[in-house]
Amino acid sequence: MKYFLGIDVGSSKTHALLVDETGQCVGFGKSGAGNHQNVGYERLTEVLRESFVGAREMAGVSAASIEGAGFGVAGCDFPSDRGPHLQVIAALGLSCPVEVVNDGMNGLLAGARRGIGVNVTAGSSNNCRGRGRNGKEGRIVGNGIAFGEFGGAYEIAWRGLQIVNYAWIKRIPPTALTQIYLDAAGAKDEIDLMEGFSNGQYHLAPYLAMRVGEAAREGDRAACELLEWAGEELGWLAVSVARQIDMQDEELEIIQSGSVFEASELLTTPMRQLVLQHCPKANLIRLDGPPVVGAVILGMEQAGFDGYAIRSNIIRTAKELVR
Repeated sequence: MKYFLGIDVGSSKTHALLVDETGQCVGFGKSGAGNHQNVGYERLTEVLRESFVGAREMAGVSAASIEGAGFGVAGCDFPSDRGPHLQVIAALGLSCPVEVVNDGMNGLLAGARRGIGVNVTAGSSNNCRGRGRNGKEGRIVGNGIAFGEFGGAYEIAWRGLQIVNYAWIKRIPPTALTQIYLDAAGAKDEIDLMEGFSNGQYHLAPYLAMRVGEAAREGDRAACELLEWAGEELGWLAVSVARQIDMQDEELEIIQSGSVFEASELLTTPMRQLVLQHCPKANLIRLDGPPVVGAVILGMEQAGFDGYAIRSNIIRTAKELVR
């Protein structure tokens, strides 16, 4: 029996999955955040080992039995990051072919029929990666606000604070977001809120995006407009990467991965409308399964094994293990 390993390393958690050649998931392990930009390479080494050992012990599979391994890693953003990440992966003692990519590729490999198209990730922040039929890859920077890339939970929370300020200074009418931010910060009033954020006493939290979604569903105008803005921004990420891989005029699968897409049609509808204006043959698909499946398929690719032929089985059995 052949076995394949995939590890999805995120900024909040790490998942490892072992799969056999029939697509049966036989081992799962997890650990904490592994983005080296936040926790360093030493901690990345630890979370890879912890998650891998967990999956291997559940499966009862030795490292020597693994035919190929794929790693989708948050913080593996640029060519200069590849070498250090491969050094860290080498500490796992694998003898099989391995590949490491940015974790933004996991959703694409897990969700698109042949790993061709665009994946837009909207979780704690945002990312977007793509791969064309000729192997050409597209991407955004993936570092959020500084580069004008918006749509993840943190960016929604950041924009929400601006809107609360606009209401306070009477630029816009009152909004339910004001009380949401006051409660989240524990601030006495608006001026205390603004002072606290200005001097670093208060800090934005991605979970505020969920509260924005609740306010929008209850009809708050400012919150609705905020979700519309976020949806359009995520749409622009998809369009930009589609252009990079020369697929904007072709039939194109755009995978939506990440918890923000669960917010509301108030976000997904504006995204779809914008995408279809620029990529009229696009098909937007919500990722149905854990992103770590994409890392497994990447590992299968390294061994010359067609993981797409058994992907549905991988996803089905992965759902039983990944929590």
